[in-house]
Amino acid sequence: MRLQNKVTLITGAAAGIGAEIATRFAAEGATVLIGDFDEAQGKQTADRICRAGGRARFVPLDVTQETSWVEALNGIRTAEGQLDILVNNAGITKRIPITEMPLSDFESVMAVNVRGVFLGIKHVLPLMKAHGGGSIVNISSIAGLVGHKFTNETYSTSKGAVTLLTRSVAVRHARDNIRCNSIHPCTVDTPMVRELFKDPEKKKERLDEVPLGRIADAQDVANAALFLASDEASFITGVALPVDGGLTAY
Repeated sequence: MRLQNKVTLITGAAAGIGAEIATRFAAEGATVLIGDFDEAQGKQTADRICRAGGRARFVPLDVTQETSWVEALNGIRTAEGQLDILVNNAGITKRIPITEMPLSDFESVMAVNVRGVFLGIKHVLPLMKAHGGGSIVNISSIAGLVGHKFTNETYSTSKGAVTLLTRSVAVRHARDNIRCNSIHPCTVDTPMVRELFKDPEKKKERLDEVPLGRIADAQDVANAALFLASDEASFITGVALPVDGGLTAY
């Protein structure tokens, strides 16, 4: 069990990549806190993990609101007494070019993708310090490493911010025994992507750019998150890990 006795909070974990990470972590012995604003789906995911023999509970969390983070972490202090791992997974995109994007859409992407990560780190650092350390894993994107021609400018900006926020936290808090790393997936097989791939041209675009010849699946991302969160990565911090089938190796 690679995460035995570890308490983990995963944002955006009610479904999709976050739920896959939660399931993977629970199978490795972690107590998993499903942070999400979707209570019904979040509780279903927690219940499914518990039925499989894991430990999980739903934590109401709107990552864009500081009061929501404070309430969530106060509850964790009371119920679990510690937090060893934070996975900042919650994220959104708006598929609108910069010349057409309303400011309100730009701000909503930044609120979830950047403010949410900032607030999470801000409020878990004291809890991790009090317990002697921890691991923070931020889900960024290949668009946080390179200018990606199929990704709009706003999403790229948000994920680039996450990449450098990760590195800044890593170097500033290493002496607190807190590691901070980011994961950078290419296109991931999700219901939204399957809808996109109904257009054969868009599917070919995405497949042709990946040297390994397929897009990522949620388990690929979960496996990378598990490694970075675990003690196997105890000497790894400030790393931006692509999970992209070689896309950014060009």
